[in-house]
Amino acid sequence: MITEEEARLPDAPSAAPTRGISRGPGVRLSTPDEVTARGFPLQLALDPRGGARIDPDSLKVTYLKQPAVDLTARLKPGLQGNQIVLSRVAVPAGIHPIRVSVRDTEGREGALTFMLRAR
Repeated sequence: MITEEEARLPDAPSAAPTRGISRGPGVRLSTPDEVTARGFPLQLALDPRGGARIDPDSLKVTYLKQPAVDLTARLKPGLQGNQIVLSRVAVPAGIHPIRVSVRDTEGREGALTFMLRAR
């Protein structure tokens, strides 16, 4: 999912956390945030709200490095309905900041930024 070369890129500047009420889809990491670098199953839940559906074409997965690395094409094959399920992915050891965003059929966006810790 992430190459050694990509992991060596400098970290992107961290953005100030934002808070607010959103009716957009929820994004939840179902995989523990601490994993084995050699390979682990990855699962993310995309929770639509208010009767809307997830727009699969809006999925965007970004490795927060400088420059940012688009991981969408690597994870999109695991998109199954309202979840992303990949039986085995690998990342280098270290801490990897990842942002997942998605829109629903009413154009509302939901996102999750998480730190994947690989040992």
